[in-house]
Amino acid sequence: MTKKQKKTLIRIIVTTVLLIVIAIAENTIEFPNNDEIQAVPWDELKSRIILVMYLFPYAIIGYDILKKAYKGIVHGQVLDENFLMAVATIGSMILGEYREGVMVMLLYQIGELFQSVAVGKSRRNIAALMDIRPDVANLVTEENGEEIIRTVSPDEVEKGSILVVSPGERIPIDGIVISGDSTIDTSALTGESVPRSIHTGDEVISGTINQNGVIRIRTTKPFGESTVTKILELVENASSQKSRSENFITRFARVYTPFVCLFALVIAVIPPIINMVIGNDANFRSFIYRALTFLVISCPCAMVISIPLGFFAGIGGASRAGILVKGSNYLEALSKIDTVIFDKTGTLTKGVFKVVSIHRQELSDQQLLKYAAYAESFSSHPISRSIVNAYGIDIDKSLVSDVEEISGHGVLANVSGSKVIVGNDKMMTENGIEPAHCHDGGTIIHIAVDGRYAGHIHISDVIKDSSPKAVSDLHKMGISRTIMLTGDAEKVAEKVAETLSIKEYRSELLPGDKVSAVEEILNTPKNKKGCTAFVGDGINDAPVLTRVDVGIAMGALGSDAAIEAADVVIMDDDPMGVIKAIRIGKKCMRIAYENIYFAIGVKVIVLILSAFGLTNMWLAVFADVGVMILAVLNAIRTLRIPHFERT
Repeated sequence: MTKKQKKTLIRIIVTTVLLIVIAIAENTIEFPNNDEIQAVPWDELKSRIILVMYLFPYAIIGYDILKKAYKGIVHGQVLDENFLMAVATIGSMILGEYREGVMVMLLYQIGELFQSVAVGKSRRNIAALMDIRPDVANLVTEENGEEIIRTVSPDEVEKGSILVVSPGERIPIDGIVISGDSTIDTSALTGESVPRSIHTGDEVISGTINQNGVIRIRTTKPFGESTVTKILELVENASSQKSRSENFITRFARVYTPFVCLFALVIAVIPPIINMVIGNDANFRSFIYRALTFLVISCPCAMVISIPLGFFAGIGGASRAGILVKGSNYLEALSKIDTVIFDKTGTLTKGVFKVVSIHRQELSDQQLLKYAAYAESFSSHPISRSIVNAYGIDIDKSLVSDVEEISGHGVLANVSGSKVIVGNDKMMTENGIEPAHCHDGGTIIHIAVDGRYAGHIHISDVIKDSSPKAVSDLHKMGISRTIMLTGDAEKVAEKVAETLSIKEYRSELLPGDKVSAVEEILNTPKNKKGCTAFVGDGINDAPVLTRVDVGIAMGALGSDAAIEAADVVIMDDDPMGVIKAIRIGKKCMRIAYENIYFAIGVKVIVLILSAFGLTNMWLAVFADVGVMILAVLNAIRTLRIPHFERT
C-alpha cells in the first residue's frame, strides 16, 4: 500500500471512530428542560453543538474532495464527481442531515481507496515488466594497453562495444556472444520459465538475465534501439490507445453529468413552485433533499473508473504473460476476431530448416553442397543458413563475388570463377534451365553450375509442437476461418495445411503477394462482420501486419520490425499465445459490458425512485459508491490470465 493510500485508510478509520463517538454522545447528552430556564434555546444550542461535532469528521474525510471541487470550479471544469459529492454532502449538512452528509463522503472515500488499490495492483504488474530496464553496463575499454572494465550507464554504450555480463546480471543491450557459455532467463520478457542455453556466436537480447557463466557480448545496437527500450516504450504508451468502450464512457460522462445536474435543479425548484401556485405547501426542504439524493446517485464513477481500469488491468496481466498489447482498442479488436491468417515459416513451423537429402547428377554430394553453401553464404534467409550449416566447413567468402539475391526465387553468384544459380523452379526456368522433378514433400532447392543443371537439395521445416492445438483451439473458440500464407511450393503448403486442419491456404507467394492475398481475404463478403488478424514472425511481414485489424507478431524478440508494425507482440514463438491473447481480449470486453449494464441499470432504477421521493441518501450511497466498488472488484478480474482450458 502506498503512502497516500495509508493516509486515506487512516482518515477512514479516524472518521469512523469519530462517527461512533458522536452517535453515542447524541444519545447520552441531555440538556435541561426546566420551566425556570425555558428562556434558553436548548434545542437550537444542541443542534449547533452536534453540527460542530460532525464538522470535524466531515473535514477530516472530505477536505481533499472539497479542495478538488474548488479547483475544478476555478479552472472551469465544474461538472465532475468531486463537484457532485461536494454539493450533495454540503447540502445534506445544511438540511440538518449531518450524519448522512459525513457517511456519503466516508463511503465515497472507501470506494476511491478500493479503486486506487486496484489500479496499484495493475501498475505493479506493469512495474514488474519495467524492472527489465538495466541500470548499468560493464564496458570493456583499453588504457595504456591494459584492459579495463568500467561500470557505465547503458545510454553511454555505443554500437559495437564489448560488454561483460556476470552471473545474475541483466544483459543491458542487444548483442552477440563473443566468448563464454551460459544460460539466460527470459521469463521477464516471454513468461517462459525454462532457461535458454547460449554459446559463442548466439544473439542475446537486453532485459534477460545471465544465470551461469561470465559472458562477453559485442553490442549490435545502441541502448535507445535495443529490445528492452522498445518494449518499455510500447507498454508505457499502451494506455493512450483507447477502446471504443472507453471513448463511449468518456463521451457519456461529458453529456450525462450536466444533464443530471440540470435535472436535479429541476427537482429542487419546479415542484415547490407548482405547489405554491396551486396553494399547497411548497415543501422546499423535501424536494432539495430529493435533488441532493439524485446528485449522489448520478455520479458516474462506477463506469468512468471501472471501464478504463478493466482494460488497464488486462494490458498489465497480458504483459505479465509475455504478450504486449499496444492499446485497449486492440484488446477490443481481439475479442471480435473471426478470421486468423497465419504466415507459415517461423509461425506455425519452427523456421529451422534442415537438409534432409541431396540429389546430384555429375557432381559429388559434397561438391554440390559446397557450391550451394558458398552461393548462399551472404544471405540471412533460414533456408540459406540451413545449407551453410549442412556444409559445416568454414567458407572463404573471398571466393564469392557478384552475389545477387532475388527475393522469393533464389541467389545468383560467382563461386571460384563458376556461375552458380541456387533457387526454386521459377529461378531455374527464368534462367533457361530445366529443373528435375522431385517427389519429396519439403522445400526443393535446385543448383545449376555454369548453365548446366547440377542437382537439387531437399530441405524440410518442422511444425511446432503446439501448432496443431493452437489451430484446433481457434476453431473451438468459434473462429470461422483460419488461413495459411506461404512462399513454399504447393505440395509443402498442402501437407502442412492438412496436418494442421487448415482448410484455406495460399502457396508460392512472393513477399509482395502476401499483401495482395490479405487484401483479397479482407474484401470477401464473409469477412465483413468480425475482425481479421494476421500472425507472422514480424521480420518481413510488416506490410501485412499493418494492413489487418490486428497484427500479431510471433516470436518477435529482438525484431524491431515486429515491435514497430504489430499491434500485439507475443514475446515467444508459441502459437498458443494467440489463443491466450484472444481470450484476454474476450474477457476484458465481457467484464466491461458487465460493468456498463450493471452500473447504468442500477443507477436508472434508483434515479427514478429518487425523483419520486421513494429513496433516501443511504440507497443513493449504494447506487454510487456500492456500485463503484463492485464494478472495480469485477474489473480487476482481468488481471487473472485465462488458463488454457478447452472450450
